[in-house]
Amino acid sequence: MMNRPDLPDSIPVFPLPGALLLPRARLPLHIFEPRYLAMLDDTLKTPHRLIGMVQPQEVPHRAERRLHSIGCAGRVTAFSETEDGRYMITLTGKSRFRIREEIAGFSPYRRADVSWNGFERDLGGPEQDEDFDREGFMAQLCRYFEEAGLSTDWDSMKGAENELLINSLSMLCPFDPEEKQALLEAPCLKTRRETLVTLIEFALHGQQGEEKLQ
Repeated sequence: MMNRPDLPDSIPVFPLPGALLLPRARLPLHIFEPRYLAMLDDTLKTPHRLIGMVQPQEVPHRAERRLHSIGCAGRVTAFSETEDGRYMITLTGKSRFRIREEIAGFSPYRRADVSWNGFERDLGGPEQDEDFDREGFMAQLCRYFEEAGLSTDWDSMKGAENELLINSLSMLCPFDPEEKQALLEAPCLKTRRETLVTLIEFALHGQQGEEKLQ
């Protein structure tokens, strides 16, 4: 468990489209690019071992991508090195943050000054969603997975706590980066669940529309 004083004022940021990390959730990553290998080596030397996951934004006529202002920092909680020097790591989500400004310098990877204000709840225990109609949600989810041709371990999903279920689906479902950003920025678990349901409904309507056109 991390406390607010443990959070640094600046962290490395990893802009990876579609890769969503949420507080108390786990994200496996395969690190192989030289700049991110350097980032990981530097991160492991720090007491906090935090890496900020951020959704990049396309900028017309520019190679460099802008970053969304809100991301989520994860602590490196597991890693293994392959024989050819790559890393398999796991980030455990600790807290969302807001980017104040990127740090200019000679680092091969991007860094940012960040603010943790407004996300104090992220450092607490699991959130609750008292209005969650789990039975109805699971029925809708089953339809979505069937229509999208997705597979999962249904026994594990049915036994998962509400927060773990909602956050894991938010991270794993094949939504667009902007939709993932909306899930990240949801202020509480209830809002995230409502956003997730809306995205699933849109996806189901889209799949039904495609079937009618064929």
